[in-house]
Amino acid sequence: MSLSLTSELVSLPGIGPARARQLRQHGLFTVADVLWYLPYRYEDRSNPTPIGSLTVPDVAVTVVGEVCDVRERRARTRNLHLVEALVQDHTGAIPVVWFNQPYVAKSLKPGTRLWLYGTVRLAKSGWGLQLVSPEWEVEEDKEPLHLGRVVPVYRRLGPLGGRFLRSLAARILQRVDIGPSLLDEVLPPGYPPLAQAFARVHFPELTGGQDEATRLWQELARRTSPFHRRLALEEFAGLALVLEKTRAARERIPAPVCQVSDRERAWARAMLPFPLTAAQKRAVAEIVADLQKPTPMARLLQGDVGSGKTVVAALACLVVLASGYQVAFLAPTEVLAQQHFATLSRLFSPTPFPVLVLTGSMFAAEKAEVREVLAQGQPALVVGTHALLEETVAFPRLGMAVVDEQHRFGTSQRQKLVEKGASPHLLVMTATPIPRSLALSLYGDLEVSVLDELPPGRKPVRTVIRERDALPRLLDFIRREVAEGGRVYWVFPVIEESEALSLKALKAHERALKRLLPEIPCGTVHGRMAAADRDRVMRAFAAGEVSVLFATTVIEVGVDVPEASLMVIENPERFGLAQLHQLRGRVGRGRRRSFCVLLLGENVSPEARKRLEFFAATNDGFAVAEEDFRLRGPGEFTGLRQWGRPEFRAASFFVHQQELELARRLVRTLFSQGRQQELERGLLLPPSLGQEIPPA
Repeated sequence: MSLSLTSELVSLPGIGPARARQLRQHGLFTVADVLWYLPYRYEDRSNPTPIGSLTVPDVAVTVVGEVCDVRERRARTRNLHLVEALVQDHTGAIPVVWFNQPYVAKSLKPGTRLWLYGTVRLAKSGWGLQLVSPEWEVEEDKEPLHLGRVVPVYRRLGPLGGRFLRSLAARILQRVDIGPSLLDEVLPPGYPPLAQAFARVHFPELTGGQDEATRLWQELARRTSPFHRRLALEEFAGLALVLEKTRAARERIPAPVCQVSDRERAWARAMLPFPLTAAQKRAVAEIVADLQKPTPMARLLQGDVGSGKTVVAALACLVVLASGYQVAFLAPTEVLAQQHFATLSRLFSPTPFPVLVLTGSMFAAEKAEVREVLAQGQPALVVGTHALLEETVAFPRLGMAVVDEQHRFGTSQRQKLVEKGASPHLLVMTATPIPRSLALSLYGDLEVSVLDELPPGRKPVRTVIRERDALPRLLDFIRREVAEGGRVYWVFPVIEESEALSLKALKAHERALKRLLPEIPCGTVHGRMAAADRDRVMRAFAAGEVSVLFATTVIEVGVDVPEASLMVIENPERFGLAQLHQLRGRVGRGRRRSFCVLLLGENVSPEARKRLEFFAATNDGFAVAEEDFRLRGPGEFTGLRQWGRPEFRAASFFVHQQELELARRLVRTLFSQGRQQELERGLLLPPSLGQEIPPA
């Protein structure tokens, strides 16, 4: 019986309603679902070890032998049902035991030749070795499935173990019809057809010489085999299709066309407090070119902490305002919104354009006044928090939406702001350096401008690693910094699984440190505080009323305090590198020489210490981002789930960067040839990714 990719599993011989229900509970509905449930590792069970050479316990081995004897008994102490067998080959014999598997005794008879794979243990008696609960397969003429080959290992799905899942995948591959796809037609050499990729990902064959077999085995372990890469390409093509359709839809929409004249250039020169860096000039040119087009700009402005993104965004806002449109500037916190409001008010003071602020904590009358100004449709720049997204806020002539710290907002929030205008331009900004491969996926529907240099005069932050016994010297250093006008952040990790306990520990630690620093005014902020209370403490720190701020990572995106010259991070091994870099960016914003102290916890692993040493040795945010991405993956790195991006089955943003870029090129080429619908019909995608593709 031939199966199609959409065949339900209940149509497969041997899969009854109860078994089909178990599979559905774990997301396996169709033949394609099983094909995309990939092995997470492989075991080489192809080379049997002679029984006589087994001398060391606690190693996994494959043996081939003949059953000499099979017996059943019950263990008196633990009420276990034991099946015991003796298996021999031409070199010797070994006892084998299975626990609570009575069917084994019914299946094995003396004289049966078996393949076995399991762990050799010391017998309970202390005399000799035995195989404990090994997987087994009767040696027959047909090709072995579970032994005698490279065997796929699957993650268990409730009661469905690896042996069942392996058999299910094999039965499907024998019956399913996976025809040639459009992507197969345009692939460069080195990529197998999709049907072969699925067959060999589930059941690899180590063919050829020893060197070729070794290479393929290493590729399987790293998920870089041609078969893994082909499946990754299929998934990335699905993502590229989503992004290309988004881009194509945007290019069909008319947008406000902005003009630049000598008047705007004069205002820009009056606004600038210092000369632009080469990177800032390049980014401004790219953004202004987009604003002059009749289709909506969608651009990411990416730059390290302190690279001057706000000034670039202000010049973009000037172009839009001077063309008669309004600008909405969305910030993730009230403190950051107020900071942007102060900075932009100062920058725009030489121009005729008003800068407004709208946050949730404002009085109702103040909010109403801002809404009334906006409703008149006059050119104005309004900075705000989520309050900008409320239905009562109207923008009759919204020309551009600016979203700061983009990773703090979900896609739906970004879209909600954009929909307040007819088809406004969009500029999103992030201070989190993002590796190129991840930017292509997270922001694939956006053009990217990068600020990769700091303004002159910014001093790099010196980062040091210290053990707990350095605390007295650290406290002395804090006293000197505060006496000289500096301010200090002291950051504690919060473990999400036990946030209440973490905050209790934070408060206890804070009380202990305050006793050690009685002469210094201290404050505390954390995520459980009311936003108004948190903002009040942050403002006190900015004003110098508080000199040491104890905090969780809520200060990762926060107020700009030029006097802050020391960042102390407790238990830095619990943070990702990108997050450490964001925290370090809170200091070094003024003229003072600044420091970041990584205060280690107890029993830090050698791997964690090596990671922190890498961080301490560089201030390059992009180098930190690449390393963090390599170590932690994209989900941890960016909070990928809030983007609505799927979880891939084969593809890895880090491992398969070549396939990601190839998929983008192939999809764009097929789009330009008018083959979009053909591509869309032909892609074989996991369910989570297939649902991402919107209708044409």
